[in-house]
Amino acid sequence: MAGFVEGAPCWVDAMLPDLEAGRRFYGELFGWTFEDAGEEHGSYHEARREGKSAAGLFPVPAGQESVAAWNLHFAVSDAAAFADRVAAAGGKLVDGPTKVGDAGTLMIFGDPGGAVVGAWQEGTRAGFEVQGQPGSFFWPEIYTRDKETVDPFYEAVFGYAGQQVAEGAEFDFKLWSLPGQEYPVAGRLQMNEYYPPELPAHALVYFRVADTDAAVARVRELGGSVTREPSDSPFGRSAHVVDDQGARFALMGPVAGGDAH
Repeated sequence: MAGFVEGAPCWVDAMLPDLEAGRRFYGELFGWTFEDAGEEHGSYHEARREGKSAAGLFPVPAGQESVAAWNLHFAVSDAAAFADRVAAAGGKLVDGPTKVGDAGTLMIFGDPGGAVVGAWQEGTRAGFEVQGQPGSFFWPEIYTRDKETVDPFYEAVFGYAGQQVAEGAEFDFKLWSLPGQEYPVAGRLQMNEYYPPELPAHALVYFRVADTDAAVARVRELGGSVTREPSDSPFGRSAHVVDDQGARFALMGPVAGGDAH
C-alpha cells in the first residue's frame, strides 16, 4: 500500500450510535462491504469498495455522548512531533498519540476554530486503498467561523500553500495545497449567517458518486435527509446530506453528461 505525503487526507471514518444501521445505510448507498476487526479493536468495521479499503465505521464508545459524525484524518510522518506543532500553532490535543497495534499511531486534535480532526502515522496501514472513484472518498473541507486563526494554523502545521478563491459575506472559500504540489488537497469554508448558529466547526467529507441526483434520492429512501440540494460547480455536481443517524457528509458526481471517473 503506497504511503501518503504529510498533510494529505489519508482516511475517513464515521462514529455511529447504531453500527448495524450504519452498515445498512452505507452498504446500500455506496456498495460497501464490511470487515469487523472484533471487540478487541472496538468493533471497528473497515468498509471496502470492490475489495479495497475505502473508509471505516465504529460504534460510539461506551459512556460517550451519542453523536454521529464523519471524521477526517491527515497523514503525518511523526505523530509525537506533530502534536508539538499543533500545540505551538494554537491547536488542542484531544487524544493520543496512541499506537493502534502495528497498524500505526492515531492522534485527534482540535484546530483554533473548534473543528476536530485526526492525524495518522502509518505503520502497516497507510490509509485509503481507493479514493476518487464512485463509492469512495473524494475531497475534504474545513467549515469554520474563525478563518483568521484557522488558516494560519493549517498552513503552519502542514506547510500548506493557501489560495483564496472567493472572499466576501456570501461565500468565503480557500484552497490548500501541499508544498511543491499544484493540485489542492483540501478546502476551507467560512460559515456565515446562513449556517445554523448551533452548527459547530467541523470537517465535511465528500464521497464520489456516479450520479449525484440518484445518490441523493437513495439517501432519502434510506432515511437520510438533504441539507443542500444538488448543484453544479467547476468541480462537478455536489450535494450536502445527512445519514439516518445525523452524520453530515457530501456527495460529488459529474455534471449532467459528464464522466463519473
